[in-house]
Amino acid sequence: MKQQRPVSLVVHGGAWDIPDEEADAHRRGVLAALKAGWEILKDGGSAVDAVEHSITVMENNDTFNAGRGSSLNAAGEIELDASIMEGETLRAGAVAALQNVPNPISLARAIMEGSETVLLVGMGAMRFAKEHGIATCGQDALITGRAIARWREFQDSAERTPARRKNAARRSAPGDTVGAVALDAGGRIASGTSTGGTPNKEQGRVGDSSLVGCGTYADSAVGGVSSTGWGEGIIRVVLAKSVIDMMLSNGGDPEQAAKNAVGLLKKRTGGDGGVIALNPAGRVGIAYNTRRMARAYITSSIKAPIAAV
Repeated sequence: MKQQRPVSLVVHGGAWDIPDEEADAHRRGVLAALKAGWEILKDGGSAVDAVEHSITVMENNDTFNAGRGSSLNAAGEIELDASIMEGETLRAGAVAALQNVPNPISLARAIMEGSETVLLVGMGAMRFAKEHGIATCGQDALITGRAIARWREFQDSAERTPARRKNAARRSAPGDTVGAVALDAGGRIASGTSTGGTPNKEQGRVGDSSLVGCGTYADSAVGGVSSTGWGEGIIRVVLAKSVIDMMLSNGGDPEQAAKNAVGLLKKRTGGDGGVIALNPAGRVGIAYNTRRMARAYITSSIKAPIAAV
């Protein structure tokens, strides 16, 4: 009898001090995303399809800071970042400072598959979306009352708070970046990440979620990673690729690599955040140094999904 190859999916919905009253919505949100992606994988679908679909579900859920419900920048606008990577060929696509696209992960995939470019920003990304049939919308379709309330709080705080304290506060600000990593039956690994970025961020600020190696990385020979947390710190330690490099040197243990990488983030930058990872055998690794992290995973070796916040 031919041995069945492992299949795995892990998703996250941000790592930060998620309030008690929001924990259940986060747990339900990551479970819904996991279910959507798993339906694809268990029927023999691709890792890229599973990652895109899982993340789209979370982009459409205003519990999270991605797509609808994203944080507003200092000018009261939504600017979105996302990336996706396929680990068989190392192809990747990404968008940054993107407006008026409800599902930036789908645009990132279109760039990966339809262009030699990896990263498009601003109006160039918007033009690509229109040329390739990616759905667009008005800003109002993405803005929620919760995001407006948080933006007003940050605006008031920025007027009263010295810059050093303001920057420190951003490290523990609502995160809710979303991500997914999948291993399909063909042995292909893919990963993706999507976010509205730091609340009250400067116009044009680009975080880790759109930067391959920082917020997202996939190599089917080693593993896949998606990061979440304080983007500036994640960029400085190239967090997602650091997890991959640690897996290369530790025998492919995603759990230990995730823990060591989050430790590196804290030690070198003082930053907070988390990562999800998996290896070619389908083993999952999750680590974070915040109070909570919304995450869920399932593999072909377990009977039911596991979710926690």
